[in-house]
Amino acid sequence: MLGLRARAAAQLPCPLPSPSSAPTASLARSARLSPLALAPLASAPPPPRTPRLPLSARWGLHMRPGGASRYSRPTTKVFCTAASSPPREGKELLVQHLLVGEKDVRLLVDLEKSIIAGGVDLSDLAVVHSLCPSKENGGMLGWVRRGQMVPEFEEAAFGAPLNKVVRCKTKFGWHLLQVLAERDQCVLQDIEPEELHTKMQDPSFIEEAQLIDVREPNEVAKASLPGFKVLPLRQFGTWGPVMTDEFNPQKDTYVLCHHGMRSMQVAKWLQSQGFRKVYNVAGGIHAYAVKADSSVSTY
Repeated sequence: MLGLRARAAAQLPCPLPSPSSAPTASLARSARLSPLALAPLASAPPPPRTPRLPLSARWGLHMRPGGASRYSRPTTKVFCTAASSPPREGKELLVQHLLVGEKDVRLLVDLEKSIIAGGVDLSDLAVVHSLCPSKENGGMLGWVRRGQMVPEFEEAAFGAPLNKVVRCKTKFGWHLLQVLAERDQCVLQDIEPEELHTKMQDPSFIEEAQLIDVREPNEVAKASLPGFKVLPLRQFGTWGPVMTDEFNPQKDTYVLCHHGMRSMQVAKWLQSQGFRKVYNVAGGIHAYAVKADSSVSTY
């Protein structure tokens, strides 16, 4: 099913997914589905069913690029936009939706009524009725920003009040969408070795910035930079779930590896977790040794 990405040739409905926060712990302590058949909603109230938590409570999550993963819905702080700025300028929205065909307006209206009047959860309806692949995740699209969606969907999402279900029409059909949360847009960019070296000369930078080295211990033994906490990428399963316990998403975070590729993977993941400003050291510690500080060994 085609979707909402404006810049992709096929325009997929779900923006690039991102993993959510996992259960908390302390670093000091630790090292789908067959498609559901579509069934039109009757005009009468839905039949009684066994009580259960809505999917929005059970799922809550974006899909990893490699497949579906089940996580709790991410916790987020809601930030207010200054009145002088365009609505939600520089914001990211946590959005869930369902999609029906262009001719299924009556179905869409019935679904909307069941949410407003009957207290039915949009995510439950998405599993049964949505044509978007995100149905397998309760209609969750994850965190989206301007420029990632087709214009009609973007206008509806960025104009919708928090938690209110609204409808819109795109070339893919009719949507019911709900904005669950908003946050300031995160920054991810490279930092050149020379610039990092200049910053490293200031002792306060090492104390205040969050410096992460994702190389393996044997690599760090050959060459290292002061102040960097070693979190080997191979041990992601150990430290990944507790990053927001050990590091502050609001502080500048710098990620280093050998040549800049593993660190970029981690930097993108940190951004998806709500880390506000993440910098990948371009070219890694090798480029740092060659371009900025010859006292650092190469290997």
